[in-house]
Amino acid sequence: MMAGRRPASLGLLLGIGAATAAAHIGNNFTTYLIGGLIDRYGFTPIQMGAWSMTESLSYAAAMFLLAPRAGRLSPRLLIAAAGALIVTAQFAAAAVSAYPLLLATRVATGIGFGIANAAVNLAAGRTAHPARAISLGITFQTLLYAAVNIALPMIGQRFGVGGMFVALGALSAILLAGALGVPGRHAPTAAATRAVVDSATLGRDHLRVLVAMALFTFGSLAIWPFMERAAHAVGISAVLFGRFQSAATIASAFGNLILALLVARLPRGLSLLGSLLVCGLSCALLTTVHGHAVFVVALLAYNVSWFVTYPLLLGIGFAIDGSGRLAVLCSAVWLTMMALGSLATGIIAELLGGYAPAGLLGLLFCLAAAAAVWPLARRQDAERTARPSGALPSTTG
Repeated sequence: MMAGRRPASLGLLLGIGAATAAAHIGNNFTTYLIGGLIDRYGFTPIQMGAWSMTESLSYAAAMFLLAPRAGRLSPRLLIAAAGALIVTAQFAAAAVSAYPLLLATRVATGIGFGIANAAVNLAAGRTAHPARAISLGITFQTLLYAAVNIALPMIGQRFGVGGMFVALGALSAILLAGALGVPGRHAPTAAATRAVVDSATLGRDHLRVLVAMALFTFGSLAIWPFMERAAHAVGISAVLFGRFQSAATIASAFGNLILALLVARLPRGLSLLGSLLVCGLSCALLTTVHGHAVFVVALLAYNVSWFVTYPLLLGIGFAIDGSGRLAVLCSAVWLTMMALGSLATGIIAELLGGYAPAGLLGLLFCLAAAAAVWPLARRQDAERTARPSGALPSTTG
C-alpha cells in the first residue's frame, strides 16, 4: 500500500461507481442520440461528428483546467457542480431543435462530465489501489449501462430523441446525488505533497503515458459515436443493437471485476499488450464484417478490452504521479483524442461512404499505443517485484 493512502470503504466505492457512471453517460450513449438526431432532423455525419466533438472537447477542456489544481480540489463539490450543469443541459436539449442550440448544450454537458470525471480520478487516487477502485467503479457503471442500453432505444422508439435526452438527464441527477458520498477537501499528507511537487513538470514517463493514452483512445474511440450507425449498415436495428450492447456491457462488468481482484498481481506489460491487441482487432472487425454473429463477438471483445485497458493505463499513471494530476490529464487527453477521432470518422463516412477505414486505423493506433507504453510497463513490473512492501514507487522522468 502506498503511504498516505487508505483502503477504500464500501461507501466510497459506491460513490466512485455512481460518479463514474454519471461521468461517462455522454460518451457511452451519444451513439443513440446521434442516430435519433439524424433520423429526426436529417443532420449529416459531419454535423454529428462535430456535435460529438464539441462535447468531448468541452469535457477535455474542463479536465485540463482542473488538473493543475488536482491536489487542492474537493471531489464532493465537483460532483455538485457537475450535476447542475449536466441535468440542466440535457433537459434543455430535449426542448430545442436548432443545430446551434443543440451544439451549445454539448458544451455544458461536456464541462459537466469533465468535472465529474475529475472527481472520480481524485477520489480513486486517495485509495490504496487506485486502479482497483476505478475498475470496481467501471463494474458498477457497466452493469447499470446494460439496462440503459436496452431501455434507451425503446424510449427513443416511443418518445423520440427528446425522450432520450430527458431520460439521460434524469439518470444523471440520480447518479450524481448518489455520488455525493465521495470525500470532500482534505489536508494533504507529506507523501501527497511530495507527489504534487514531483508532478509539477511533465517528465519522460509522464509524456509516455499521455502519448499511449492519446494513441489508444484516438484509435479505439473514433468509431464509438457511430457504432449504432455501423450496426445499422449491416442490418442491425437500434433496438437490437441496444440488446447486443447491453450484453457487451455485462461482459465488461465481469471483466473489470476480475481485473479488480487480480490487478495487484497482474504483470502490467503483458496485460496491456494483450488488451490493446484485442481492442485494435475488434475495431477492425466491427467495421469490416457483414455477419451479425461476428459483429456481436467483436462488440463484446471491444467493450471488455477497452474497459480493461483504460484502468491499466491509469494505474501506470498513478504509479508515476500519486497526486492524481497525471490521471486527470490522461482523461483529458482521452476526451481530446476521442473528439478528433469522431470528427475524422464523420468525414471518412461522408467522403468514403463507410466506416471500414476508421476501424482499420483503430487497429494501427492500438498497436502504436502498445509500443509506446511497453517499456514503461515492463520497468514498473520489475520495480514492483524488487520494491519492498509499502515503499513508494519511483517517479522518474
